[in-house]
Amino acid sequence: MNKQEILLVGGGGHCKSCIDVIEQEGKYKIKGIIDLPSELGKSVLDYKVIGNDDEIISFIEKGYSFLITVGHLGDPKLRVKLFNLVIEKGGNLPIIISPNAYVSKHSIIEKGSIIMHDVLVNAGARIGENCIINTKALIEHDVNVKNHTHISTAVVINGEVELGENCFVGSRSVLRNNIRVSDDVIIGAGSVVVKDIKTEGTYIGNPAKNKE
Repeated sequence: MNKQEILLVGGGGHCKSCIDVIEQEGKYKIKGIIDLPSELGKSVLDYKVIGNDDEIISFIEKGYSFLITVGHLGDPKLRVKLFNLVIEKGGNLPIIISPNAYVSKHSIIEKGSIIMHDVLVNAGARIGENCIINTKALIEHDVNVKNHTHISTAVVINGEVELGENCFVGSRSVLRNNIRVSDDVIIGAGSVVVKDIKTEGTYIGNPAKNKE
């Protein structure tokens, strides 16, 4: 049986991690990387850069699937722009789940999101579109992670948390159960969030407070 071919949009460090997950999952064949014109012909873990953003539409017309592999370290604008471009032109953005992750059959994962190695997504959780759930993150029961949000390595999000769109949660942060976090929030690495965050901004510390 022939595997669906997938193109990875963005050739940086996050792309390497995504390649490993896709190879381990075994559902898709990586056709190549889309990156800046200056990177054309270069390789990322033996996969060639075969085009740039301006060629995405032509690749959609050829029937390739896509994964946005541009990283999101606090600024999701490029990831969102590229995701929306593929969607608007009718491209396919599959869900990628590491075989080393545990994702409850009672959870929902939406298109274009990647669940990386050793993640646990518990029952009743919902992961929105174009999200990154990074290595060893724990997403507890009934958590709602909205679109274009990046949950970094070893983050713990406890039950019934609602996390807004375009958020970034730094490594080893902990979010207490039953809290609400606004859109466009950055939570610094190692922070502990114990109450609702109602306005956008950067929050750090234990307990997490607005950096400004």
